[in-house]
Amino acid sequence: MVNEHDVLIQQIDAALKEWSQGDCVVGEHWFVHRFNPQHPLTSDSADIAQEGTDLSESEVQGFAVVSQTCDIVPQRSRTCKDRPFVEVVPLIKINQKFLDKIKFQGSQEQFLDEVRKCRRTQFAYIPGVAEYYLIADLDRVMTVEKAVISEWKRIPGCRNDEEIRTLGQVLARKRVRFAFPDDFNQFVRNLQQRIQSKHSKNSDEGEALRALREIRVRAEPSWNAPEVQLMFFFIRHEDQIQSQKMEWDKLRRQWLDLVPESGRFKADGIVTSLEDMTAKDYVESDLLDLDHLSS
Repeated sequence: MVNEHDVLIQQIDAALKEWSQGDCVVGEHWFVHRFNPQHPLTSDSADIAQEGTDLSESEVQGFAVVSQTCDIVPQRSRTCKDRPFVEVVPLIKINQKFLDKIKFQGSQEQFLDEVRKCRRTQFAYIPGVAEYYLIADLDRVMTVEKAVISEWKRIPGCRNDEEIRTLGQVLARKRVRFAFPDDFNQFVRNLQQRIQSKHSKNSDEGEALRALREIRVRAEPSWNAPEVQLMFFFIRHEDQIQSQKMEWDKLRRQWLDLVPESGRFKADGIVTSLEDMTAKDYVESDLLDLDHLSS
């Protein structure tokens, strides 16, 4: 006799075989989080704080799946009954209201490009929904059962191995990014403000900042040493390597002038590319990003 529950499990598993990390659903959906009714911190929770509940639902544009693909797709010896949960994050729309809220002075396209270049660690670029100006908000994570996802209309999030690899790196970086010392945060403040003020400008410096893949910094002998020699790596995208060589050197000096010797820190820096960096330099340096550098 056929067990209806077993048939349902098989149907859910069959539907999940199509899903991968980064896949999305778009439309009217609701994100749920728990809050303290005595101290609500968001407008959504404050609106219902007097209703005797500690769960808030807020409407979102959709969800992106952030669990690893191997945890989504059923295995031969592991069905959705054995591993029933998947993590999702909400999709949010880059519009003027959103840009005003975060005090970003550029355009929708410019902010989307920052997310695409991995400069905003709170957000993830999802190629499959980028044309709608939708990005994933990594600060909010919700757990759903796989039976919920099996009924969603799937939109593939990544289209090739490079996009899959990049998304995985973004999700990993959110959890493992380096905690810089407080005195370094103060030391780099002027550089931070310069990057934030010039990045979206229609100027040579703004164009150069947008051409950077990432900024990394290495500390020798260590971050906790009484005296620290810092090396800033301003890493350009490969297609920017051959252009404006002298201008890049001028910009490098301008940026380093913003971090003169102070306290226990001395700084130097180079403009380079991933191709020209050694693996040792890369793994021994730590990523700076606009989210980390925010005041």
